[in-house]
Amino acid sequence: MYRDFQRGVCCPKNFCENLRNLRITSADVQLAPELREGIYCELAANPEVRWTVGIVDSIEIDRINILRASHRAMRLAIEALIEPPDHVLIDGLPVIPFPLPQTAIIDGDCISLSIAAASVIAKVMRDRMMRDFCAQFPQYSFSQHKGYGTELHLLKLHEFGPCPIHRRSFEPVAQPLLALEELAQIRSSPARRPRREVSVPFSEA
Repeated sequence: MYRDFQRGVCCPKNFCENLRNLRITSADVQLAPELREGIYCELAANPEVRWTVGIVDSIEIDRINILRASHRAMRLAIEALIEPPDHVLIDGLPVIPFPLPQTAIIDGDCISLSIAAASVIAKVMRDRMMRDFCAQFPQYSFSQHKGYGTELHLLKLHEFGPCPIHRRSFEPVAQPLLALEELAQIRSSPARRPRREVSVPFSEA
């Protein structure tokens, strides 16, 4: 609801073996925080792993829209690498234009270890930033919901209105009560699908 994170990771082939026995879910949301932090620390401590994070704030997202902001954050992450990669794996659909050769993979964090590692890094950094924002805006309880569209977050938006880091162009920010009603309908729907869980082996890419 507040900003977009994109990440770039280059992992050596032998390091991928260290990640092979993990169980992760799509978008890395359900990975246990302790395990996620442990993986992040291992990635950050390995000198052979090169990674960066591109961040686009809420003002830019509101100005250019979330899709363009996401693509911009990807480019920022790639540009920040000291040695640019020969080829880039994209989690999702192709990014056009893009400065390097790319392969787009739907549900890439469930297929590619490199994308899964990048997802962990982005999630850990995002969660840490949300804890910092919680100190600035304690009334929103950012440390609990991490900025996602949970019932608690929507209730706080209804009570206090948006703060400077919220995206005004995101409908639940503008209409939290409507979003709460939709959330309740989804929860009561018998057709609600559980989150998929995927076990490795992944591709070593």
